[in-house]
Amino acid sequence: MPSATAAQLDWPVVAAAPRSTPAPEPEPQDLTACLAGPNGLDLVVELAHDLRSPLTSILFLAEALQQGQGGKVTPEQSRQLGLIYSAALCLCATASDVLELARGGNRLVDRTPGPFSVAETFESVRSMIQPIAEEKGVAIRLVHPVPERRVGQARALSRVLLNLATNAVKFTDSGFVEVSARPLDGRRLEFSVRDTGAGIDPALLRSLYQPVRLVATAGGVGLGAGTGGRHHFSSSGMGLAICRKLVTAMGAELEVETRSNWGTRFFFELDCPPASAAA
Repeated sequence: MPSATAAQLDWPVVAAAPRSTPAPEPEPQDLTACLAGPNGLDLVVELAHDLRSPLTSILFLAEALQQGQGGKVTPEQSRQLGLIYSAALCLCATASDVLELARGGNRLVDRTPGPFSVAETFESVRSMIQPIAEEKGVAIRLVHPVPERRVGQARALSRVLLNLATNAVKFTDSGFVEVSARPLDGRRLEFSVRDTGAGIDPALLRSLYQPVRLVATAGGVGLGAGTGGRHHFSSSGMGLAICRKLVTAMGAELEVETRSNWGTRFFFELDCPPASAAA
């Protein structure tokens, strides 16, 4: 029975038009097909964003526990928390590398140079790689310039040194990793990160700065010789690509020298006048 309201309105009966359901898009066969598709870059960026959030939480929690905020921590627990922190930091840096490559790689360069402490920058890098270095028995050496207060692109410089030092520790099983800044004249410094790893296979030098490359086995800061190549997505690919972009944006060129059983040294020259002279 129609209601009084329906009778007063006297609505006409209209037959509903059949709804057309669009055909679903075909599902990609695998991840490779997704990445090769038109939305592949967006997918990579979204995945990197999704990774950074939980990794940042792990960093905060590990640091809080190591500082004793959850109770007394034994030396062994402190060492283990340091390893957790360093591992999460490396993964977070890799996710950030993906985002920066997608954006062009220049967003970490400050618009104008500013005063900074080379010694504090080096100490910050050492504090982040020290747990892994201690676990492997690799010494960390720091060589500061005199004077050490300089003017430059501190944020970008710190990122480059951290990526290079992380790779150096990762691919060095014995000996040392050295982070240095040696004066070339009154204004210019040569920054370098050197390791005592196995060195880089000369065949890989041409593709060293490719974010994704076909490689074989690890050795040195880069990757050593071997057979059975595979795609390598670690920070030694994306990290070096970001390093090169940042060094170029700072007006320099990232160079490398490597020898078998000697190790590998990445280096670049920057105009970093003493802070007192620039004041």
